[in-house]
Amino acid sequence: MDHYNFAQTFRQLYDKAVTLYAKGQRGAESYFNAEELAFLASNGITAQYLYDYAEDKNNYDDPSYDIALGIELIRRDYFLNAQLGVSSGKIADADTWPDKTAAVKGIEWLPRILPKVRAKLRGELPASMMYCCGGDRRFFKTNNIHPVEFLNLAWRHIDDDNAIIDWVAARASQK
Repeated sequence: MDHYNFAQTFRQLYDKAVTLYAKGQRGAESYFNAEELAFLASNGITAQYLYDYAEDKNNYDDPSYDIALGIELIRRDYFLNAQLGVSSGKIADADTWPDKTAAVKGIEWLPRILPKVRAKLRGELPASMMYCCGGDRRFFKTNNIHPVEFLNLAWRHIDDDNAIIDWVAARASQK
């Protein structure tokens, strides 16, 4: 595995996905060849993650490449160091997550994003879900939180919702 050139290779695949989406090609499974898929898998990344970035980049011009890279660097680090390069083999059940309008400490979306951010960190997001989707981005912007910062926060407090909630509430109050 070429760790040193990870960002360069990721950029090539990101750009490829954005271009293919812009040309009208749909379906994450059609974007990458076997070698590219092997690179993604060896870094704990799925083709669906890149497809989602390409879709939102083309439709909303957000998230940027820098945000996508930052998110996937955190995911990659967790995959290689906490999961020792082995996928959990699980897929989170998004139907069990709190409703989009649920709030804690007056902060909407926070109860919903807690299981979602952990699913992203562990590589367990269902294909129908994207970390840093439009709803997530609204939450991040409203509460002055960078998406990469939040993913890292979730890793630091992997089993402690209260620590994350308190941190978000403190950050939101600084706006």
